[in-house]
Amino acid sequence: MIHYKETKYGFEWGSAKIERCCSDEKKGWIVLFIKTPRHKNGLEIYITKTGKVRVYGKKEWEEKK
Repeated sequence: MIHYKETKYGFEWGSAKIERCCSDEKKGWIVLFIKTPRHKNGLEIYITKTGKVRVYGKKEWEEKK
């Protein structure tokens, strides 16, 4: 059985922790943060109100080989 737990700003699923870092309802953007035991610095995902997605983090998170 995979571990699942809801947190104040997101949830934990298996070894991943997904959280809403910040948002601006007026401007319509949100930032999500994903962290795992192997990637403690995490991955930051910025989503605009128009649906544009920007991903910030280590190179290995961003590139698909």
